[in-house]
Formats: sequence, structure tokens, C-alpha cells
Amino acid sequence: MASRVSCFLLAMLFCASCKVITSSDLMCTEKEANRTYNCENLGLREIPDTLPNMTEFLEFGFNFLPTIQNTTFSRLINLVFLDLTRCQINWVHEDTFQNHHQLNTIVLTGNPLIFMAETSLNGPKSLKHLFLTQTGISHLEFIPVHNLENLESLHLGSNHISSINLPENFPTQNLKFLDFQNNAIHYISSKAINALEQATDLSLNFNGNDIQGIEPGAFNLKTFQSLNFGGTSNLAVVLKGLQNSTVQSLWLGTFEDTDDQDLTLVTFEGLCKMSVESINLQKHHFHGFSSSMFRCFTGLQELDLTATHLQELPSGIEGMNSLKKLVLNANSFAHLCQISAASFPSLMDLYIKGNRKKLDLGARCLEKLEHLRKLDLSHSDIEASDCCDLQLKNLPHLQYLNLSYNEPFGLQDQAFKECPRLELLDLAFTHLHVKAPQSPFQNLHFLQVLNLSHCLLDTSNQHLLAGLPDLRHLNLHGNHFQDGSISKTNLLQAVGSLEILILSSCDLLSIDQQAFHNLGKMRHIDLSHNSLTGDSIDALSHLKGLSVNVAANNIRIIPLHLLPTLSHQSTINLSHNPLDCTCSNIHFLTWYKENLHKLEGLEETTCANPPWLRGVKLSDVELSCGMTAVGIFFLIVFVFLLIVLLICLVKFLLRWKYQHI
Repeated sequence: MASRVSCFLLAMLFCASCKVITSSDLMCTEKEANRTYNCENLGLREIPDTLPNMTEFLEFGFNFLPTIQNTTFSRLINLVFLDLTRCQINWVHEDTFQNHHQLNTIVLTGNPLIFMAETSLNGPKSLKHLFLTQTGISHLEFIPVHNLENLESLHLGSNHISSINLPENFPTQNLKFLDFQNNAIHYISSKAINALEQATDLSLNFNGNDIQGIEPGAFNLKTFQSLNFGGTSNLAVVLKGLQNSTVQSLWLGTFEDTDDQDLTLVTFEGLCKMSVESINLQKHHFHGFSSSMFRCFTGLQELDLTATHLQELPSGIEGMNSLKKLVLNANSFAHLCQISAASFPSLMDLYIKGNRKKLDLGARCLEKLEHLRKLDLSHSDIEASDCCDLQLKNLPHLQYLNLSYNEPFGLQDQAFKECPRLELLDLAFTHLHVKAPQSPFQNLHFLQVLNLSHCLLDTSNQHLLAGLPDLRHLNLHGNHFQDGSISKTNLLQAVGSLEILILSSCDLLSIDQQAFHNLGKMRHIDLSHNSLTGDSIDALSHLKGLSVNVAANNIRIIPLHLLPTLSHQSTINLSHNPLDCTCSNIHFLTWYKENLHKLEGLEETTCANPPWLRGVKLSDVELSCGMTAVGIFFLIVFVFLLIVLLICLVKFLLRWKYQHI
């Protein structure tokens, strides 16, 4: 009986009292103290009093403000950005923003506007961006012209506008972007374009309007930064209407659900009489595709033929010496030589991403592109048993190479010796068979970024990364290490210049304390989605100022001696770990609350133990691991009973002794 009482008293003595401190959440989410707040989708009918007067950026969309007037935001005079998307606004009254002198962006997207007063936008001294997308506007006279002298972008997409004739006295001198996408515009007049002549470097977006006519001479001697006529069924009409204009970027792509005409030699006749640097023709079909179709493309610097159903580019294309960028994504080339690379001798960027057939790299198909800097062949079902010497022949200036998401590659010694100036190499999700004992990357002395995620690498090969003196970013996500452990001697010792290391989802169980001892320049390490325990943090003890991600591991307790290691880092993510919120972990829990400014993923950093605190945020838990008043009382009782027990025991022993003398 006495032993049971003693056990009960000890349990009462050492049990910790736990309570959750729950702070009432603010109605609006604070993104940056006293500056940026998100109040979206809260069912608000007015500006909450909790918002500080000095708020500058306010996202207030998806609330209910049928009418806004000069008292609605009068308290928030420091507003710079105001988003009122889908607040069911019908009326914008006079002088609504009269006290908001710093306001430069107003977003009224998705509001069924009935009325905007002529002086409704008065007040801001530098209103630059106005969003009136999906507001039901049918004519531009609806827009108040007062106080728009500094306007740079006007967004009028998805309305019912049929004419782009701006109101009289509409200021355009600072206008840079005018968005008319998805309206009902079918004809463009000279008057409408002449009204924009004060604007310089203007971009016009007519995407989703089926332009059926342009008044002759409307664009004569006009210069534009970009023009977007996407979704137009008859491109010949557009190109003819743009004669004698200068356009830096011309977007003429179409969409899968658009019934447009096939592109022929006649379609591009208007292109010969205008100056264009970049053209996008994505998703169109060509009819009678031949080298002569390119005769009006001679001045181009960029050409995008994404998803244009091409199986080859015709040989004999002439005059394309100015082309610097060619995009051939999502086509159906069977062989790399079918792109007729020799026709584009000045090419610097080439994209053949997502080819719809198995692409054979062949040999020497790109050897005439000696100026090539960027090559993307990802997602193209490429398979190469011996890569990449002959396939990348004579590319001495190549800096960016993307071969990710392809079939298995076999890599020999110095596999990329034909492109020694590579700075970025992406081989993600491409199974690599390294056929030589030495590194296939050893001649890439300028390589800074190497993505080897999910490459099924032999990570036991300590020479795999040798010869990369300038490597700064290494991604090994999804590869596996022997026995789930990174030992003291490992393949990372050869890349001492690393600044960013990704080791997420590598099934890691442990990391040797000296595993990263040669990586003194590291700034970021991602160890998330492994099975590491708190002891693995010791591998970072010699590093300072790191951004550390150890989310989704098996960290339960972080010992006291490892807390200085965490304190020396800049940011730490411990979310989605089964953290212990008992007195066994009290030192870490105390440190956690004192270092909230260093921590990321606070909402997902929760307790897993004890059961009654499971799912509670660590920042909301307060432990008291000292003795409580009840504990002190029972301690006194326990000591008293112990003394009584000892006295009784002594008396019993003495009595027994005298009885047996």
C-alpha cells in the first residue's frame, strides 16, 4: 500500500502542467506589419477598425461594398495599392479617393459597375494602374478622364467594348499598356489609333477579339512595343493593316478552339512591308509549307512556332541571318536534323521542348550553331546510350542546357566536352548511366547550376562531381544514398563552392557530423521529406547564416546542445515534424518561442505528442515544467511519510534485535 501511495505522489510531483495559449486571430491577415494586409473573402461590408491608419497595400477583394464614396477609405490616407476585386460595387461616387494622394493602383476587376462619377478618381497625384476588367463596360466614355495624366496601364479586358475610340481629352502621354482582350472589337479605325500617337513604347492587347478589318493606313508610321492579335481567324487582314508600322513584339498565336484559316504564303505578304523583331504563331496550321514562306521573315530576331504541327522545317531557307531565338516546342520532329539548323547561323536560343514524337538527337545536327547559348530539349522522349559528344558537336559557347524529363542517358568520361562553357545543366528525371569511373562533368569549369534530381544516381561514386570548381547550386532531390546515410566521405566533398544544396526526398535516415565539413560557403540546404531525427542537425554545427529546411522529417526532440547550431542560422523550417511538446523537449520549445523571427512554416509546425496537444501550433503551447503548488504539497506529504516510514523501520529493527538477544 505504501509503495502505491509513493508512486502516486511521485507521479503528481513530476507531471507538467500544460495549457494552450490561443490568441484571437486578426480579421485581416497581416503580410507586412503596418503596411500590407489581406482582407479578402471575409464577408466584410466596411473597412475593419483593426487595420492601422498607415496601411499602404490592401487586398480587399470578394467582400460586399455596393457603393464606395469619400468616407469608405478616408482613414487609410497612405494607401498605395487597393484591390477591390469582386466586391459587388455598382456606384463609385464623387471624390472617393480625394485624400489618397499616394495611391497608384486601383483594382476594380469583376464589379458590375453602373456609375463612376467624373471626379471619382480625383485625389491620387500619380495614379498609374487602373483595372476595369469584367466590369460590364460597353463604351469607353464610361471611364472618367479626370486625373489620369499619369496613367501607365489601363485594363479593360472581358467587357463588351466594340470600339476603341477613346473619349475626347483622354490623356495618353504616359500610357504604356492598353488591354482590350476578350471584348467585341472587330474593326480598328485610323481615328482610334491616331488618338494614341502621344504614347511611346505602347503595348496593345487585342487578344480574343476576332479582328475582321483595319482601316488602311491606320498603323502607318506608328511604333509599338507589342501588339497582340491572338485568336484572329484571318491573319492576312491584320498583317495587311499593320503595313508601314514598327513593332518590337507581334503575338499572332491562336487557340485550340478557334476556327482559323491555315497560314499560306499569301498570309505573310503584309509582313514584308513592316518592321518586326519578334513574332509568335503558336497553334496555327501551315498550308504549302516551304522555304519561300520565310521570305518576309528576314528581319526577325525571334520566332515562336510552338505547337504549329510541324514535322520538319524546309531546307533552303534564306535570309534568316538575324534570327537569335527560335521556339519549336510541342511539334512532331522525329530527328533533330529536321529543324534545318544551318538556316539560322546566328541563333543563340533554341527550344524544342515537349516534342510529340520520340526525338533522335542524331549526330552533328547543331554544329552550324556555333553562337548558341541556350538549348532546351526537355520532355522530348530522347534516349541516348552514349551522350553527348557527337550530339552537341561544335557548341563552344553553350551556357544553358536542359535535357530533363527524357529517357535514359549513358554518360562517358567528359560527356559534355563540346560545350565547356556550360553554366547551367538540367538532367532532372532523366535516368543517368555513368559508364566511366571519372566524372562525366569534369571539364565543366564554369558550371554553376546542376540539377540531377530523380536521376537514379550511384551516389556512392565519390568522383561523380569532381572537376566542378564553380558549382554553386546542386539539386539531388529524389536520389538515394546507401543505407539511407550520408557518410563522412561522400560525393559532396568535391564541390566546396556549393551555396545551395537540395537533398529533399532522398530517404535519408542519418547524416554524419562531418558530412558537410568541406561546404563552408553554403547559404541554403533543403533536407525536407526525409526521415532524419534531431541529431542530424549536428552536421550543420560548423555552418552559420544558413537557410535550413528540415520539414517533413522524423524530428521529435532537439537536444539542448544543438540549439546553438539552430541559433546561428538565418531561417529554419521545422514544419510537418512529429515534434514532442512535453518537458523532455522544454529547452527547444523555449528556444522556439524566442526565435519565431527565424522560423518558417509556423502554421504547420505543430505538436505530435502528447495526444491532447496533437495538432496545436508550437507557438501556442506553454509548458510549466517546474513544481506546481500541488506538487510542492505532495512533496511535503511524501517527505513526511518517508520520515515516518524510516522511523517505523528503525524502531522495528531495534525491537527485532532486542527480541533475539
